[in-house]
Amino acid sequence: MIENFVENLEIGIILMLIGMGVVFSFLYILVLAMRVMSKFVIYLNKFFPEAVPVVEKAGKRSNVAEEEAIAVAIAVAKARG
Repeated sequence: MIENFVENLEIGIILMLIGMGVVFSFLYILVLAMRVMSKFVIYLNKFFPEAVPVVEKAGKRSNVAEEEAIAVAIAVAKARG
């Protein structure tokens, strides 16, 4: 009875170590593949750069009426409490 238990325990430990080795190997290969792809994309980006979109900003109003400025100041003061 105890011999069967020890044999099953040995098989379980061996199976666990094999499984952990497979997972570790897969993750290591995955990290290496991601690093290689990253370097490849950086290399390709030198030849095919991404288009940078130009963002147009709305122009500021230079002549704000004095009454509007006072109204905004009052609204901010009321909002802050």
